[in-house]
Amino acid sequence: MKLDMVNMDVESTSISRFIRKRIMPESIASHYIAGNWIADAPNGFDESINPANGQSLGRFPLGSDQLASAAVLAARQAFEQTAWACDPNLRSRVLFEFADRMEANKERLARLLSSENGKLLVQATHEISAAVSEARYYGGVARNIFGRVRETGPGNMSILAREPAGVVSVIVPWNAPATLLVRSAAPALAAGCCLVIKPAPQTPLTNARVISLFDGIECLPKGVVNSVNECGIEVGSTLSTHPDIDVISFTGSSETGKKIMANAAASVKRVSLELGGKAPAIVFGEADLEKATREIVRASLTLNGQMCTSISRVLAQDEIALALEDRLNEAFKRVVLGDPLDPGVQLGPLIDRANQERVLGIINRARHESELILEGSAPGGRLSGGCYVSPTLFRIDDTDHWLVQGELFGPIVSLESFEDENEAVAKANATRFGLAASVYTPHINRAMGVARRLKFGTVWLNSHNRLFAEAETGGYRESGIGRLHGLEAMHDFLETKHIYLEADG
Repeated sequence: MKLDMVNMDVESTSISRFIRKRIMPESIASHYIAGNWIADAPNGFDESINPANGQSLGRFPLGSDQLASAAVLAARQAFEQTAWACDPNLRSRVLFEFADRMEANKERLARLLSSENGKLLVQATHEISAAVSEARYYGGVARNIFGRVRETGPGNMSILAREPAGVVSVIVPWNAPATLLVRSAAPALAAGCCLVIKPAPQTPLTNARVISLFDGIECLPKGVVNSVNECGIEVGSTLSTHPDIDVISFTGSSETGKKIMANAAASVKRVSLELGGKAPAIVFGEADLEKATREIVRASLTLNGQMCTSISRVLAQDEIALALEDRLNEAFKRVVLGDPLDPGVQLGPLIDRANQERVLGIINRARHESELILEGSAPGGRLSGGCYVSPTLFRIDDTDHWLVQGELFGPIVSLESFEDENEAVAKANATRFGLAASVYTPHINRAMGVARRLKFGTVWLNSHNRLFAEAETGGYRESGIGRLHGLEAMHDFLETKHIYLEADG
């Protein structure tokens, strides 16, 4: 199968029936392949549901192995036959224009995102701004990719060139579909790679609107950016096994990440994985409890507790454990649930009914296996049509317990105590997750010393969830491989080539 990137004709009749719509239909979130919006649905259609009220927001066609393969071939041909891979100025121009277009559509995108995944509107607006920042940062980096030269002997030179890795599959989660798409796509594009994106089935509309911003950039070669929907594993399996995929960038659960890594091993693909988390907040006796409480409540309820870096464990030093417990209990009781588009709301719905039922099941088990301080529940009345669960706070001392070891992914926080610094570090490090943590103390030497001992990719001091395009993030142990954000994000999308020149004679 071969896509002609100049005439947009397709030799294979089995694929050509897909490549025929240049403009995205307004009523559905279509696939996007080789510069065309494709509404064909070989596996039928599905709906995007607003988790705040259960109403349909729109439809999207489900892809297939054949569509995914067509997208990979389009990306491969764009990589091999256009100027994209070898023109950093073009890549920079595209990323800056994309950022400008996203910023111009920020309000519209934020409202759609908030409606589609239940994130508070203020958080959704921040997410779009963060995606703009990512695109602009890598728009600058695209023009600053350097190799190096070493003289290895008289007249002999070793040239170390940095080259784009090739075709990248980007598998995006639903909890931050704009930022986490751009966080992988922008460094890959800056490096000169071409993309095939698989959005989460819960947020296809947001993905399609972000892709539409690329679609309007005239200088972007067709096939550099592609996207295929699915609700299942067929497309994802193709994008982790296809021989023309060189790099896989995945954000999601550790369980799924392990499967993708196993699939990639057969053809030795490079993988960039940001996986699960179990973020602890360590609060020492001398900490400012008012500030610590404020940070813990905010960071544990970000995206309604469905964020891999959200605080899910609070480790409090013995002398302040009860005082902190009282503060957290009262703060969680006052949390206002409601439609994420309404101002004043502090906690929106979970992503869907299945996850609401899963979290309620966890709370029910926690009732019997821990000491519940505050029991979350699904509210009735006007919110009964949505996927809401109020906050849960429980006390537990067993670090081997599944409630401590597992990623709960909801507005659920455990409270644990410790005697001294050594016990705090040991308890914080007692899980296989190592994505993010925070430490609360005014003593800078203690804060820095504990941060260096924690086995986490990011440690915030007296704050939590401060993320920047310029600063690398990523996980230790089962929380991932590689880094995103910053200059190190480029490493997964670049190859180093040694070219040796030896003088004649």
